[in-house]
Amino acid sequence: MSILISPSILNSDIGNLAGELDKISNADWAHVDVMDNHFVPNLTWGVPVIEAAKKYSPIPIDAHLMIADPDRWAPGFVEAGADSVTFHAEAVSAPIRLAREIRGMGARAGLALSPATQIDNYIDILDEFDMVLCMTVEPGFGGQPFLANVMPKVARLRDLIAKKGLETWIQVDGGITADTIAQAAEAGANNFVAGSAVYKAEDAAASVAQLRELAHKHSH
Repeated sequence: MSILISPSILNSDIGNLAGELDKISNADWAHVDVMDNHFVPNLTWGVPVIEAAKKYSPIPIDAHLMIADPDRWAPGFVEAGADSVTFHAEAVSAPIRLAREIRGMGARAGLALSPATQIDNYIDILDEFDMVLCMTVEPGFGGQPFLANVMPKVARLRDLIAKKGLETWIQVDGGITADTIAQAAEAGANNFVAGSAVYKAEDAAASVAQLRELAHKHSH
């Protein structure tokens, strides 16, 4: 399964969005963290920033919705230009219906699990999702330390996906750096969200290349 690097613009200079997206043109996806001050105790941005990112981004847009009531709001992010939309298991009412709606609109559908959320309720419906995001920090803020205790969940998920013969991506988000990406790759993740590690680096593109090389080296 291909290794994908998805820098998060949460740590970028939002006043220069076009330039900040240019810096990561060698990445695979631009990850946009949408927070609503309800589901998580932080407020970031919404549909207008997705529209702007889509206009300027050299790579596809990956919208991570840390919001309440995604059943109502998620389709609007596809309309705004998101190529992949991930909603949280803890917030959604009808995950299958919403995933089918997102896919029907032409985007990839992702299911996000906070660190303490187990995958057991979703094992039989994994084929409804293009991606499962295992949060490696509690959602809400950038710059938090990586939670290594989420790795057994990633490994179990990779095993289930393989047994079912699916092509589902496993994304990890939170505390992903040159020091932690090997653990996540070894556990079976193939899509890596990095915020500070890319945007606080002197050379964002070089950081993306380094993370990709490390993930390749440690992936199965």
